[in-house]
Amino acid sequence: MNSMDIVKAIKHLKPSAEFSFTDNDYSTIKWDVLEGDAPTWAELETAHQAVKAAEAQAEAEAQAKREAALSKLAALGLTADDLKALG
Repeated sequence: MNSMDIVKAIKHLKPSAEFSFTDNDYSTIKWDVLEGDAPTWAELETAHQAVKAAEAQAEAEAQAKREAALSKLAALGLTADDLKALG
């Protein structure tokens, strides 16, 4: 996991946590604010997979909405470029 993945995984498990770390190294995490126990590396890996799945689902839903909007425009005989020109 890279540093952004670690941050997302921690925030998924401990939304109110405040922390810092260096070099993508779990062992360097300094917890400034932490309610309960610190998550283990295994828990962070599991949370990372959950975050990735949620992000993929959100992207799929956004893509479906874009496709539905383009389909509605096409039904009206318009394109996305036509809509931009109106704006």
